[in-house]
This record gives sequence, structure tokens and C-alpha cells, in this order.
Amino acid sequence: PTISAAEMHQDCRIFAEKYKFIHNIGMNKGICHQVLPEMGFSRPGMLIVGSDSHTTTYGTFNCLSTGIGATDVSVVFATGDLWFKVPESFKINLKGILNKGIMSKDFILQLIGDLTTKGAIYKSLEFHGDGVKDISIDGRMTITNMVVEAGAKFGVFLPDDKLTKWLEKRTTIPYKYVYPDKGADYEKEFNYNLSEITPVVAKPSNPGNIARVEEEEGIEIDQAFIGSCTNGRMEDFRIAAKILKGKKVKSNTRLIIIPASRDIYKEALKE
Repeated sequence: PTISAAEMHQDCRIFAEKYKFIHNIGMNKGICHQVLPEMGFSRPGMLIVGSDSHTTTYGTFNCLSTGIGATDVSVVFATGDLWFKVPESFKINLKGILNKGIMSKDFILQLIGDLTTKGAIYKSLEFHGDGVKDISIDGRMTITNMVVEAGAKFGVFLPDDKLTKWLEKRTTIPYKYVYPDKGADYEKEFNYNLSEITPVVAKPSNPGNIARVEEEEGIEIDQAFIGSCTNGRMEDFRIAAKILKGKKVKSNTRLIIIPASRDIYKEALKE
């Protein structure tokens, strides 16, 4: 979109070629937090770091992942090592099923609202309970993507059959699932009945400033955006398409839709 952005991409390509990176993924593939899982690079038991705060997304795949700064990225490239303080853990117990029309985005916004944007600084949020099994992989990625908005260092889902089936389609590299220690101690525990989650919206100017949608109903909007590494997956587009079918976007309102990856874009075109 800008000359400086184009130059940055060029610098990345030159750097990758100079140091003979095994995988040099072009910018036209999509957002890294979607593309890397699609390519089977996010596997259980891994430690993944990246120069973006939403690197926490990969916790959906039973690995530890977090964002780091430019200096730390340089250290990783140079040494392959990085220093971490072991975080305290919050146990998030989920039961029930999200009602029709309620999404994982509603849940994570509710959690952030309850914790506040400073309520989980440098904590690891572990998602447990029977309620997890009915959350899709797309939905889980939305949740782990946004834990950083509460200040969390990590967000991790325990493995299950749904994850196994997802990974089987994308990688043949062996991996080992990771579980909490038996009798593990948690700094705090939170219990949520997913059937009680209601539609919520985050108001300006932070994700913790939530309100029930019904309280804000009637406010006109100038622009709607569906996409990014948080909500640019097929599940999101299917829901949006169902809502918009037979309707038109208001003439003075912009609707911007950006798939998180080229594969998602192609799949959306087919449907």
C-alpha cells in the first residue's frame, strides 16, 4: 500500500536469500498467523516467536507462541536461543455450547472485558473443559489470537480429536501433545458457561471496553471490516454471507472483506 511497505518486503526477501532460509514465503500468501498453520508449521509442543503481538494465535495448536520485539528477533536469528520468564497460569474452564448466532469472538471479548486489558499481563491462559470440543479450530484461533489484548503472554488449548484431524491434513512431521502437570497450581481460575455468552461489541478505544450489542443497537456505522488474522477465515465469511444474502450494503457505508490467506480466498470463491 505504500513505498515504505514495499521496500520492507524487498528487504525481507533479500535477507532471506542472503541467509538461505529454507522457507521464504512470499507476501502474496496471506497473513503469517493463518499461512503457517495451513502449511503445517504450527505443531504441538513447539515454541514459536514472531515480531507481532498476535503470534499468540498458534496456541490453538497446543504450542507456546508469543510476540517479541525486533531486538529479540535478532537474538533468535543469531543464536537460536531466547530468555523467558515462566509465566503464572490462569485456568479458563469452559462448559456448554455457544448458542446460535454467538461466536468465539463474543466469548473472547467477554473474557477480555472481565479481565480488563491489564488483567492477565505476562500470564498463560489455558483453556479447559467440555465446552472446548464444540469450538471449531477457526474459533479457537480467534480466541488465542486475542488473549494478548488482556496482556497475556500465551494462550493455549489442550489437544483433542478435532485438533488431531486438523493436523493430519496438514503435516506428516511427528509431534507430541503437551498437557498440564497433574495437580497443577493455577494463579486464578475462571468458569464460563458458553450457553450464557451474549453478543458483545468492543467500543473505542480498547478491546476491554465491551457492551452488549443490544445496548448499542441503532448506531449508524461508516465502515465494516471482516478479515485480518483474527476473523478472516472461512467460518467468518460463511456467517457474513448468510447474513448479507439478499441484502445490499448501505450506499454511504463501506464493507471491506480481506481473507487471511490466499487459500481461504480461493475456497471462498468456490463457495
